[in-house]
Amino acid sequence: MANPVLKAELREKAGKGSSRALRREDKIPAVIYGDKKEPTLVTLKQVDLMKELHKGGFMNTSYEVQIGKDKETVLPRDVQFHPVTDWPLHVDFLRLAKGSSLNIMIPIHFIGEEECPGIKTGGILNVVRHEVEFSCPANAIPEAIEIDISELDMNDSIHISTIKLPEGVTPVIDDRDFTIAMISAPSGLKSSGTDEDEDEEGTETEEEGTTEEGGEE
Repeated sequence: MANPVLKAELREKAGKGSSRALRREDKIPAVIYGDKKEPTLVTLKQVDLMKELHKGGFMNTSYEVQIGKDKETVLPRDVQFHPVTDWPLHVDFLRLAKGSSLNIMIPIHFIGEEECPGIKTGGILNVVRHEVEFSCPANAIPEAIEIDISELDMNDSIHISTIKLPEGVTPVIDDRDFTIAMISAPSGLKSSGTDEDEDEEGTETEEEGTTEEGGEE
C-alpha cells in the first residue's frame, strides 16, 4: 500500500520568531532528519496536518513528504502541541532509507470479546501489554496488531508466539515467549474462594484443638 502524501514547502529560517510568523499564516514548521543527510527545514499546511492527526495512528504511519518534485519517505517522531489550545506547533520527521526497517511500539487491539466463552462466564480480559515493540519494514508499519479472543476460555492466556503477524514484522523481544493478555477470574470470585478455604482451615484447626484438649483431660 502506498504511503499517504504530505505536501510541504522548504523554509530558509529556523528560530522562534520565524516559526511564529509561519503559524500566523496557518503553516506548521517541521524538520526532516536522518539517513546520514543534512536536516531539511520545511513547512506543512495546518489543515493538512490536522487532517492526518485526526485520523489516528499518526506516529505509526510512514509518509511521503512532497517538496516540489522531490519526495522524502519519513516517519513522524515528535509533535509539539500548544499547552493551552492543543494546536500543533512543530513536527519532527525521521528520514527513512529505501528498504530500511525500524523498531517501533505498535498498539494491540482485541476483537471477539462478545463471543469469548471466558468473558461470558464472568471472566475479565486482563491486558498485560497494551502495545508491543516490533521491528517493521519502514514502508509497511501496521497501525495496530489485532488479536482475536473469541475462543478463549477462563484462565487462557495469549503469548506472542500465538499471534499471526504481518509479513516482515517481528517482536524486538525474541528471547522469551511473553504474555500479551489473559482471561482471569474476577477478584470477587477469587476472594470468595479464599475466604471459604480460610473458613474451612479455621474449622479444622478448631476441631483438632478440641481433640487435643480432650486427650489431655
